[in-house]
Amino acid sequence: MKKSSLTRRQKRNLIRILVCLAAFLVLFIVDKTVGLGGVIQGKANWVLPFVLYLAVYLAIGYDVLWRAVRNIAHGQIFDENFLMCIATIGAFALAIYRGATGMEIEGFDEACAVLLFYQVGEFFQDYAAGKSRKSISALMDIRPDYANLLSGGSAERVDPSQVKVGDIIRVNPGEKVPLDGVVVRGASALDTKALTGESLPREVGEGDEVISGSVNATSQLDIRVEKEFYDSTVSKILELVENASEQKSKAENFITKFAKYYTPTVVIVALLLAIIPGAVTGDWSTWIYRALSFLVVSCPCALVISIPLSFFAGIGAASRYGILIKGSNYLEKFNKADTFVFDKTGTLTKGNFAVAQVLPEGKEDEVLRLAAIAERDSAHPIAASIRASYKGEEEGGYTLTNVAGEGIIAQKEGSEILCGNEKLMNAHGISFTPHLGVGTVVYVAENGEFIGSILIRDEIKEEAPEVMRSLAGVGCKTVMLTGDNAAVASAVAGELNVSQFKAGLLPQNKVEEVERLLAEEQKGKALCFVGDGINDAPVLMRSDIGIAMGGVGSDAAIEAADIVLMHDDLKCLPLAKKIARKTMAVVMENSIFSIAVKLVILVLSALGITNMWVAVFGDVGVAVIAILNAMRVNTKYDLKAPKKAGAKSKAQSA
Repeated sequence: MKKSSLTRRQKRNLIRILVCLAAFLVLFIVDKTVGLGGVIQGKANWVLPFVLYLAVYLAIGYDVLWRAVRNIAHGQIFDENFLMCIATIGAFALAIYRGATGMEIEGFDEACAVLLFYQVGEFFQDYAAGKSRKSISALMDIRPDYANLLSGGSAERVDPSQVKVGDIIRVNPGEKVPLDGVVVRGASALDTKALTGESLPREVGEGDEVISGSVNATSQLDIRVEKEFYDSTVSKILELVENASEQKSKAENFITKFAKYYTPTVVIVALLLAIIPGAVTGDWSTWIYRALSFLVVSCPCALVISIPLSFFAGIGAASRYGILIKGSNYLEKFNKADTFVFDKTGTLTKGNFAVAQVLPEGKEDEVLRLAAIAERDSAHPIAASIRASYKGEEEGGYTLTNVAGEGIIAQKEGSEILCGNEKLMNAHGISFTPHLGVGTVVYVAENGEFIGSILIRDEIKEEAPEVMRSLAGVGCKTVMLTGDNAAVASAVAGELNVSQFKAGLLPQNKVEEVERLLAEEQKGKALCFVGDGINDAPVLMRSDIGIAMGGVGSDAAIEAADIVLMHDDLKCLPLAKKIARKTMAVVMENSIFSIAVKLVILVLSALGITNMWVAVFGDVGVAVIAILNAMRVNTKYDLKAPKKAGAKSKAQSA
């Protein structure tokens, strides 16, 4: 363990533990060799070892005693602090009783050892949690400290929450962009690594949108604010990370309920173990000692600490790779996911459409001119590709009407342009020539006359085929849903080897398809929908697990999805699956190991076969082993999706 990896508080605790451990070892060795109880003769022979051991006890355990008293004052009696205090104070009292009655002094050293090794366990827990927290803290670094608000030609440093929509802020080189907005002056490169994991800077200029949390790398920018701080990208991401611990898994909820009833139960059992046999045999010292050992080993630290820590480590490991998981319940559920439903455009494909072919009835430029008029105000990638392909000026003055799932109608006095798919043509009785190419076909008509068609293609993401093979290789079914035509869908599905696909779907049809797949889902399994998080919010929310691709800047992604992939990389899916699988394996290992060891030592302690030293191992030793095991979750992972031989599955239409 490197010193530099510890916080100042952790270093102080480590020094305290080492000093107290050294003092305890010296005291223990002297006591067992020379005999501290023999320094003072008579019934007061317990005083010297009591004072010396008490000094070590208070030095190492004052905070445990304080927490126990504070929790009792707040009505939280039965917790691990209470068990530690009862067991150790009881051991001190028993040692005093044995010394005062002429018996061999036993209990001072064990009481100190219990708290000493308990603090060792707490230190490992704190270190493990800190290691996971560091993975998440990189995201927390995106929080802006201030905004430079321009007013009257000068910049005033204010809190980002004070800036209103429409205000102009200035971002100097090296400063974080505090709020979402549009560049009104300047050009620069933005470092978005903290948001997306993308190492290459993003070039922005006047008119470009910028998102909060990115860092201005080169030149000064003036930005018009488009969203208030509470609604900005950075605020939503921070809220997601900060609230992740509130969504607990079934395993965590079970452990919480288990500890709630388990702790008072073992206290009652320990009390009965001391009273009943003690009253029957009259050997109170022996049975109180066994009851105290029983209390020490019964402390549920290993489970209460290691199970939540395992999930926290899993969430931290995922965060390091730009995978934001909203809670441990989604991590637990993701491990059971066996069906992955994908939106096509922007998820499996790049979404960078380009005009591949124009089939005009007359002039090619006329087809592009009319299509550019209709698509003038649309932000859709297909519309952008048409406008980029048309080199002339776009004519304005048209009233544009968007027909969901069909296309756009542009109307101006004496002119009506139809630009869309075959459904739009059929709805208006337009006789058209079907385009047989594989891609997205846009048909154009003017005043009831067919003008021509445009073929637009989208590129499949490079990693998509490999990721589909990886998911199929671990037994997952892959389904593609798209609003595109059957020919395009079939071509993409064939190249990717998805299990099923469904084409020609409107947004509401995607929800219906997901409903159908959920109805077919086996009990105990989960269905994931992976989309771009903008148009797919209803499906993201309806699926068992909604996963938003490239969620930066998308409010719908952050709000509707359960898992957000900060950068647009499908390889994060098998990686998240690997992290979820490892997390749940560690949770199961810790649960079985902790319960099995504790049950054995509980029985042996009750029968008097083992002493309190074994009980210390049964509590603290098991907890430390479980914590170290939980730390294995937050290790480095290979982002590359593993190739699986024979994992291809023939795509078929659903």
